[in-house]
Amino acid sequence: METLIQKPAPAFKAQALVGEGFKEISLADYKGKWLCLFFYPLDFTFVCPTEITAFSDMAAQFRENNCEVVGCSVDSQFSHLAWSQRPRNEGGLGKLDIPLLADIKKEIARDYGVLIESAGVALRGCYLIDPDGKVAFQVVHDLGVGRNPEEILRVLQAFQEHKKTGDVCPARWTPGAKTMKPGPKESQEYFQSQSR
Repeated sequence: METLIQKPAPAFKAQALVGEGFKEISLADYKGKWLCLFFYPLDFTFVCPTEITAFSDMAAQFRENNCEVVGCSVDSQFSHLAWSQRPRNEGGLGKLDIPLLADIKKEIARDYGVLIESAGVALRGCYLIDPDGKVAFQVVHDLGVGRNPEEILRVLQAFQEHKKTGDVCPARWTPGAKTMKPGPKESQEYFQSQSR
């Protein structure tokens, strides 16, 4: 799989479940904002609702950081709607605060390099797309393990800090923590502050 990092995000336009109705959404709708686009394999499955509801429950926190969240699978918008009408305590989604794209032609998953052609489903891919439409972050992994939206939010905040200040963010950086000046001499200030 070829990386999309530092490249323009592949454009998309498709029907989506938005609230309790349907609306066509596109990548262009998010110009000037960050976008967290995540793929999941299928509706009415087992790990997927835990991820989708976790991202939905954190949508306001992402928005506070100028980032919208959109989920995507190869199911239809009608399947998304039916799943959202099932309560969470029965494996459903309940009411969502994020759109779910209907990639029934599998074009979006293919363009983002996450489609398992033989199975016709997407791997668990997650992309952070910057306000200029370039991919800053890409993680793709196998189907059996769910993602942590808190970590995706932390990474988003680190990229935003870097973009704002030019500083780089060390491992486990969180907002308010010390950043590093990039450079062999400049970085020493950070390393010396970490001495025990």
